[in-house]
Amino acid sequence: MAKDPQTPLDDELSRQQEEADAQVEPESVEGELEDAIENAEQTQEERESTDNPEAEVLAAKVEELEQSLADAKDQSLRAAAEAQNVRRRAEQEAEKARKFALEKFVKELLPVVDSLEKALDAMQEGASETHREGVSMTLKLQLDVLGKFGVEVVDPTGEPFDPQYHEAVTMVPNAELEPNSVMEVIQKGYLLNGRLVRPAMVVVSQSSE
Repeated sequence: MAKDPQTPLDDELSRQQEEADAQVEPESVEGELEDAIENAEQTQEERESTDNPEAEVLAAKVEELEQSLADAKDQSLRAAAEAQNVRRRAEQEAEKARKFALEKFVKELLPVVDSLEKALDAMQEGASETHREGVSMTLKLQLDVLGKFGVEVVDPTGEPFDPQYHEAVTMVPNAELEPNSVMEVIQKGYLLNGRLVRPAMVVVSQSSE
């Protein structure tokens, strides 16, 4: 049996099928995709190799600047603290100088106070009331003036002996007082704004056993 002759329509369909088969080849498409991926990865690697050094340099610079800022802040705080300490010490020295500038002057006045006290004790008998009153007022005036400038009297009669403020002249047995008590004040002591100018000279009791 003879084959049917192909019509022009059959020829056109065959041609289109051949063109379609030639255009859609899986191996060709897969190869193109692999090439595109490889090119993309290479481009990314090139970008990273180009960008990373700059980023590292910038990061190192930022870290260096941050460290410099921290050091500057630390130095500033230290300088401020040192300045405050210097100012505080200067104020303390000035306050101390103000409080104790009269120390030498007070020491020179104390013998005058001692003399007035001794004169008043000597006038208890045989002196007129006017004389005693005059010496007593002078002594009081002297002590009031000293008190205005921070001078305090140390008169520890009957108190426990304190070597910081008292100077023991002698120790005497005494059964009526606790040992190491001040029996008698021979010479009063004085403080200037809480600091000892002269210790009190005292007689201290001791056990009679």
